[in-house]
Amino acid sequence: MKPSKFNIYQEALLNSAAFSTRRLFLKQCGMGLGAAALGQLLGSCAPTTENANQGVLYDPNNPMMPRAPHFPGKAKSVIYLHMAGAPSQLEMFDYKPDLAKLDGQLCPESLLAGKRFAFIRGVPKMLGPCANFKQRGQSGAWVSDYLPHFAELADEVSFLKAVHTDQFNHAPAQLMMQTGSARLGRPSIGSWVTYGLGSENSNLPGFVVLTSGGQNPDAGKTVWGSGFLPSVYQGVQCRSAGEPVLYLQDPHGIDRDLRKASIDAINEVNRKTYEEFQDPEILSRIAQYEMAYRMQVSAPEVMNINDEPAYIQEMYGVKPGKESFANNALLARKLVEKGVRFVQLYDWGWDTHGTGADGAVDIGLINKCREIDKSMSALILDLKQRGLLDETLVVWGSEFGRTPMQENRNGLELPFKGRDHHADAFTMWMCGGGIKKGVTYGETDEIGFSPVSGRTSVFDVQATILNQLGFNHEKFTHQFQGRPFRLTDVEGEVIRAIV
Repeated sequence: MKPSKFNIYQEALLNSAAFSTRRLFLKQCGMGLGAAALGQLLGSCAPTTENANQGVLYDPNNPMMPRAPHFPGKAKSVIYLHMAGAPSQLEMFDYKPDLAKLDGQLCPESLLAGKRFAFIRGVPKMLGPCANFKQRGQSGAWVSDYLPHFAELADEVSFLKAVHTDQFNHAPAQLMMQTGSARLGRPSIGSWVTYGLGSENSNLPGFVVLTSGGQNPDAGKTVWGSGFLPSVYQGVQCRSAGEPVLYLQDPHGIDRDLRKASIDAINEVNRKTYEEFQDPEILSRIAQYEMAYRMQVSAPEVMNINDEPAYIQEMYGVKPGKESFANNALLARKLVEKGVRFVQLYDWGWDTHGTGADGAVDIGLINKCREIDKSMSALILDLKQRGLLDETLVVWGSEFGRTPMQENRNGLELPFKGRDHHADAFTMWMCGGGIKKGVTYGETDEIGFSPVSGRTSVFDVQATILNQLGFNHEKFTHQFQGRPFRLTDVEGEVIRAIV
């Protein structure tokens, strides 16, 4: 009969009987100590083959060691702000006074011919801009009154006004923007970056993900997955409230010495298995167990925003103890300051169809802009005052834009002002990391429907990000299933106008 109480060594002795073979132990160990933490850290475990990069020396025994890119990059790290749901560029950055003149009129049928929309049916009405615009700074960039704090920084950024994608539904469009493919299985841009550059901090992940808005992006955690790259390069999702990574702390009754001994034992089994099977993913598992152990000390310290000075907390508008975009923006600065290569912020809730007040471009969109305006502006200023902006590339964008027509879901007029998905033309911006200041590249037509100059693809954006980090996107490849793959597939050009 099982005793009612054991000490830890008796329990370990009894449990060891279950592991009759090394192979069984390996199978079962994922269900034991640290398994939950590994659920955060382990991604897809697809087999990988020899690296084909020029100038990138991948060491499977030390996968996160710092590595040199193809050429000296102007940026050392990236903070990518993705507004999941697609905010309306026509209320934020792309001012169209002629669209205001057409407000309430039926859309010309010539605009609709051959076009596919997510929800628009029949002939919708045009919807004029709901925000007031002004030209800002010396650059004269148009920014609406929805973003009063950011408007003061218009001269710090480069706007891309004519970005396009070939996806008009959220999940595939998010995958396209973040992985270069609308299908599952490709590595995210953050995984590519850490694969190419490694990390400057061995106690923290090279790629950290922070979410806000109450939900993950529509495409789920695949948008920060490692795909066919070793799983050590997957993004590690951290939290701005509570434990940074769930199940990272020692279980009750287990001290750090015993935890370390347990991890050492598991890794020794993994090393022997690697010697037998030569599967590089086993080495990734070893690295992730060791990283999880080191993060027990480093992660809580870095993720603690309560220690920041009061003026910094006020500057960002943080709310200690709560999950928010403001908290995540401050954490992003702290993380790149500690050597994290790629910090991805996803903020959910930007879908503005007009089906309710929260999804109205004159109500819900205003509230969402208020949630990010002060904090994303503070992020730029904070990086600048610390001398970090020159080496940190900040990217802001979404998966697509919004139509100049009001959505008429199923041919019916909706109760609130909203816009349908629009893949042909939307706005993104970049700053820092060698990006030119005060540039507006690309232009849309009089109503913001189609690009007329500076048309920019998702692959162009990705190529430019890699370029600032020192990579030739055409040569930055990984050999998989018999051929070299790259983030930009077979497309993409660096946007020279902004670099």
